[in-house]
Amino acid sequence: MAADRELVKAWRPPIKGITEVLHARFVEHAYPMHVHDSWTVLIIDDGMVRYDLDRHEHGALTKLVTLLPPYVPHNGRAANSQGFRKRVLYLDQAELGEDLIGPAVDHPALGDPQLRQSIDRLHTALLSPGEELEAETRLKLIHERLHTHLLRTTDDNPAPPDPRLARDLRDLLDSHINEGISLDEAARHLHRHPTHLIRAFTRAYAMAPHQYLTSRRVDQARHLLLQGLPPSTAAIDSGFYDQSHLTRHFKRILGVSPARYASQR
Repeated sequence: MAADRELVKAWRPPIKGITEVLHARFVEHAYPMHVHDSWTVLIIDDGMVRYDLDRHEHGALTKLVTLLPPYVPHNGRAANSQGFRKRVLYLDQAELGEDLIGPAVDHPALGDPQLRQSIDRLHTALLSPGEELEAETRLKLIHERLHTHLLRTTDDNPAPPDPRLARDLRDLLDSHINEGISLDEAARHLHRHPTHLIRAFTRAYAMAPHQYLTSRRVDQARHLLLQGLPPSTAAIDSGFYDQSHLTRHFKRILGVSPARYASQR
């Protein structure tokens, strides 16, 4: 049946700036002309979408990032009988600003592999409870790259190293290992823009803030496991969402599961 081929998963994640996430597969459904009050950031995983925006026809392809501005009518339909599979971020309209609506209408298709990869990884983080800091980090960098495209600017003069700021952020993360801290909270505390924090930290330590926090949590979990705590308790006490969240990162970093690691003591 056709209905069996139309699949939709939608939710609102606890990430400031994202109003909704949509993962969908459509074969026969065709969107009529409609508008959103948010920015639409679309990637296609299979197939192709044809759509009209401001009386011009466009195509959303798997290699592209499609950016549709708020309040501008558009439609959408599969380009062939095989349908399409897509993932969509709906961003609060204030995240990019009304002054960028015109450039987005003129250039909705962005051929930027790095941007597409960042959006793909953001969707993965949004599906994983406990990865809020990673999602925030990726979203900030996506915002910056979208601004770069729409304003047609380049990063020929990157910010100079700021090791003191990097150390301050590291100390802040170390003091919030269990409960975590959002990028916006860190930015308010350190009086810097969140994106500047990310770049300063990554330049100093060759890893993003969320990667550092995760590695510190794994390190803390190791100590708790060797003290005899079961993996489920060690997970919560070291700041992970649950035991499966700990296991995923523990195996990735140390090569074995928490239970196997503890059994060797």
